[in-house]
Amino acid sequence: MSQLPLANYLPSVSALAYGCMGLGGGWDDKPISGAQIDQANECVNTALEAGINFFDHADIYTLGKAEQVFGEVLAQCPELRKRIYIQTKCGIRFADSHGPKRYDLSADWIRRSVEGSLRRLKTDYLDVLMLHRPDPLMQPEEIAEVFEELRSAGMVHYFGVSNMHHHQIALLQQALDMPLVANQIEASLLKQDWVDEGVYAGNCDGRDINFNAGTLAYCRRERMQLQSWGSLAQGLFSGRDVMDKTDAVKRTSVLVAKLANEYDVSAEAIVLAWLRRHPDNIQPVIGTTDCSRIAGACQAMGITLNREHWYALYESAKGYELP
Repeated sequence: MSQLPLANYLPSVSALAYGCMGLGGGWDDKPISGAQIDQANECVNTALEAGINFFDHADIYTLGKAEQVFGEVLAQCPELRKRIYIQTKCGIRFADSHGPKRYDLSADWIRRSVEGSLRRLKTDYLDVLMLHRPDPLMQPEEIAEVFEELRSAGMVHYFGVSNMHHHQIALLQQALDMPLVANQIEASLLKQDWVDEGVYAGNCDGRDINFNAGTLAYCRRERMQLQSWGSLAQGLFSGRDVMDKTDAVKRTSVLVAKLANEYDVSAEAIVLAWLRRHPDNIQPVIGTTDCSRIAGACQAMGITLNREHWYALYESAKGYELP
């Protein structure tokens, strides 16, 4: 596999990212516990030992507790900060006394979110800050000003976006004097519309594909790192009970197991290798807190699926032949 585009900014960044959404306990206001800090330690250390040095957060994950327990891990081992990269996201606000669930990419909210994340993570800087969801009310020039403020203060080194299509990215980029280094989208063997939009170009069978045409090409042309969330499809093809699922899911689970045996890796590695085989050099984010699955997923960094196996998985998961 070629070098990740993100390596242009973060040298030696790992091909996989560990997603920290499952850390910190439940999505409630209970305080973090020692057991949850221990779990975070175990997950982080397992990821590091298996070759992952990039950790993905968001200010909302377990209502801030994911960042908080991660901060306790860093407090216990301060030298760890120099060995890892930390990315977090901002912009989603849940319903509160001021209004309903909403997206907020105002300068004030971005600034407050970064300050809160730094405090919870117990670090002086973020390697990457992502805008979590497109805000219909966003003002690119306002975002540019707060980005420059955060960069100049050393609080954030690089910036990216999540769940945006290329028109939104281009609109934001034209106001910035710094590159947007990454775009995180939902992509997996189950969620294939990012592939389908190219395969079905000019084909009426693709009229219902809900993915903006040209986004992958834009990111590749601009050397933006594509990251995938939901990469393991919640274990759907790597050990989860699929008795009540579609025939396509059942067949694909069997095929994944067969290929795992052939490549002598875990089922998780095959699912992720399918993403990594795409020439856009996707960086999958894995979110499991099962340490055996973390280690198994990292085996994906050591294999490359051949063309026939990639297409076999694609067609099997779709449930029908390509056009």
